[in-house]
Amino acid sequence: MNKTVFLFSFLHLLVINLGFSQQDNGFKKIFNGKDLDGWYLKLKSGDEELAKKVYAVEKGTVHVFNDSFPDQYELNGDNATHGLFYTRKKYSKFILTFEYKWGDRVANNFQRWQYDAGCYYHVVDDKIWPVGIEYQIRYDHTQSQNHTGDFWVSKKPITWYGDQESRYLPAEKGGIKAPKKGEVLAANPKKFNALNGKWNKCEVIVMGDEYAIHKLNGEIVNVGTDLPFSEGVIGFQSETAEIFYRNIKIREFEEVIPMEKWL
Repeated sequence: MNKTVFLFSFLHLLVINLGFSQQDNGFKKIFNGKDLDGWYLKLKSGDEELAKKVYAVEKGTVHVFNDSFPDQYELNGDNATHGLFYTRKKYSKFILTFEYKWGDRVANNFQRWQYDAGCYYHVVDDKIWPVGIEYQIRYDHTQSQNHTGDFWVSKKPITWYGDQESRYLPAEKGGIKAPKKGEVLAANPKKFNALNGKWNKCEVIVMGDEYAIHKLNGEIVNVGTDLPFSEGVIGFQSETAEIFYRNIKIREFEEVIPMEKWL
């Protein structure tokens, strides 16, 4: 093998290896950007054909309530298009990353909950609404208040630390320990994109039933321990407003990684 061929082969392998480490890094796409292969759809109404319209795959995104739905669709109706698209696989110890941004259309009980959607994990019952844990995705435009990163916890409470306003605050910064279920508020993030048409990056770090960490645009906004469930499917919601999801990826772990690694 001459030097030119050797150099070309070496550079080719280097590019492949660097590409793998930069693009993969242990993460796997669970939404392929083309269709919902590996997922199943479920609406409150049980209408399978309507569900295919609610969750439209367009230009590498899952577009909830796209142009086929008129403005004010079913506003204050029977909430028939509440639902989720779920993974067929269960997950236990993982890092899940995804991006979302809001659109313009509103639906269902928007006047009560404003811009509201979410990502459920550790779902043990996929009814609408599920039994599991939610990474809330929500923006209250009436208060200019972010709620993305809140927990919604079914059944048993989690262990959590918060301030006097019941927002997440680490123990080392004075947070007070409390058991919490239902809505568990995240800290106010330094940066979030509401109705400006820009994407938010979300990260959910979960280790079985030991702990969950919610991040928004690189910032830790909520942490809970002693989770009520140790595994389950993952689902993304259709609820009160048009929303886009993209770049849904997951990295699984065989063993629990100590929480200190991420803090």
